[in-house]
Amino acid sequence: MNWVVYMVKCNDSSIYTGISNNLNRRLDTHAKGNGSKYVRARLPFKLIYIEECLSRSKAIKREIEIKKLDKKHKELLVKLYNKKKEF
Repeated sequence: MNWVVYMVKCNDSSIYTGISNNLNRRLDTHAKGNGSKYVRARLPFKLIYIEECLSRSKAIKREIEIKKLDKKHKELLVKLYNKKKEF
């Protein structure tokens, strides 16, 4: 089962980072206001980043790494990710 680390940009321009093994279901849960309290208070949101991981453990470790970044570095990571998707 593959896990993903994802980032969403909330209505107030803040960035939320999370993990899931079923991203579509998790985003739907967030959108319905039943996900994290953080996102619920800042709806709507936009998915801006996805990074696949081979295990839950690796996803959690990567999530922690990303959460330690300041907003400027998170935005740079998203920019690099989106540039990579273009090829």
